[in-house]
Amino acid sequence: MTRQAAPMKNVLLLKAGDAATSVQLSVGDYERWFLQTIGLSGQRFDIRPVHKGAPLPKDAKGYDAVMMTGSPLSVTQREPWMERAGAFMVEAGEQGIPVLGVCFGQQLLSEAYGGKVTRNPNGRETGTVEVTLSPGGRADPLFAGLPERFAVQATHEDIVSRLPEGATVLAGNANTANQALAFRHNVRGVQFHPEMPTDAMRAVILAREDKLDALAREKGVPEGEYVPRLLSGITPTPHAHRVLMNFLQHFT
Repeated sequence: MTRQAAPMKNVLLLKAGDAATSVQLSVGDYERWFLQTIGLSGQRFDIRPVHKGAPLPKDAKGYDAVMMTGSPLSVTQREPWMERAGAFMVEAGEQGIPVLGVCFGQQLLSEAYGGKVTRNPNGRETGTVEVTLSPGGRADPLFAGLPERFAVQATHEDIVSRLPEGATVLAGNANTANQALAFRHNVRGVQFHPEMPTDAMRAVILAREDKLDALAREKGVPEGEYVPRLLSGITPTPHAHRVLMNFLQHFT
């Protein structure tokens, strides 16, 4: 008796921004990182660049999961497409469809559920960092098989500063307390980038070298020291990709 292959999962990937041109030329754009990390075996992706006005589906019922990428844009500088995309993700969650927001995606979900996003008073978090799971995170299927502490790639200035009602913290660190959130039983967010390979992290830092150096000088770091320090601190994050795989395996 032949074994039937598992049905393809239809994943709606909402693209919320574009990487810098230099980043795209060297390592591709945001959606490429997701597809490379997850792989195309077993998944069919519908990529919608909603930040460029791509229409949203009438509803999410035809999809097994909805995901949103990061963005160089800020949730604090609200645009009409952000309102539409946030409402769409909340509605998808209410319909029982698994939803995952990454970086900007987590922030947009937070505000759509009634939380607050602001500039991080601890400063920008960039490079390879470590996050620690909360007790809730250790029990959450999003982090199944992961250690309590693990390395991730991160790059963000904004944070979820006030949780929406009903949200719980799944992971955090000293810079950003809300590194991962559960909004509903089927809706999750992560502030870090489980989809980002090391070469992408390096390309992003190099693309923002002048801005990062300027921020470091404001804090008294000698010119020319900060970016090399960030680059030398980039390490592989072998556990991070499991977050995406767990989401597709355990929530869909």
